[in-house]
Amino acid sequence: MDRLKDKIVLVTGSARGIGRAIVEKFAKEGALMVFSCDMGPAEFEQANVRHEILNVTDRECIKELVKKITDEYGRIDVLVNNAGITKDNFLRRMTEDEWDAVINVNLKGVFNMTQAVAPLMTKHKYGSIITLSSVVGLYGNICQTNYAATKGGVISMTKCWAKELARKGAQIRANCIAPGFISSPMTDVLSEKTIEGMLERTPLGRLGTVDDIANAALFLASDESSYITGQVIEVTGGMTL
Repeated sequence: MDRLKDKIVLVTGSARGIGRAIVEKFAKEGALMVFSCDMGPAEFEQANVRHEILNVTDRECIKELVKKITDEYGRIDVLVNNAGITKDNFLRRMTEDEWDAVINVNLKGVFNMTQAVAPLMTKHKYGSIITLSSVVGLYGNICQTNYAATKGGVISMTKCWAKELARKGAQIRANCIAPGFISSPMTDVLSEKTIEGMLERTPLGRLGTVDDIANAALFLASDESSYITGQVIEVTGGMTL
């Protein structure tokens, strides 16, 4: 249970759902400290988890948090960009506010976090950056122009970082996870008919769980994936086959 032994981890969007599962999994796997970050409060039982209030669109707040972690631990070994929102609408009806809100959190927020943490990883020539994308970012979806744009965008940024941050022998990796239909607060609001449609498209015949995604993140955060970078791992139950 020590696949992340002594690692310092920062996870955004972690008060519930996938982010929370990742925090709890990483803490269980021996991380020295996992910093859970979200817009609202959250409580964790593990002694090696510390929750911080953070808005990924607030660059000054991010800067202060990274400095706080650096002053105490000197490094951040793993960054998980999980914070994200949806504001779905048909293209013809999507408002500028709906577009801007999703772009600011899902795309610019990922940029903000990574830009703040990457110099610290570069200094130590080590790190793993994991960003939650989506199959929507790869294949598109009705009513999700804004969301798809951000989830495709983080894939492109990740591939840039995989090349840029590994220069001069630095062992800094950047990868994405693209979940399929996952049982989470985002899917809890969907109708039974919609869920049935999802299951029909998924060969394994079930919704994924937050632990399915946390397990993929654990692999990418650990040294077991030390030769994997610039990749998108689909966790979909086969729905994209």
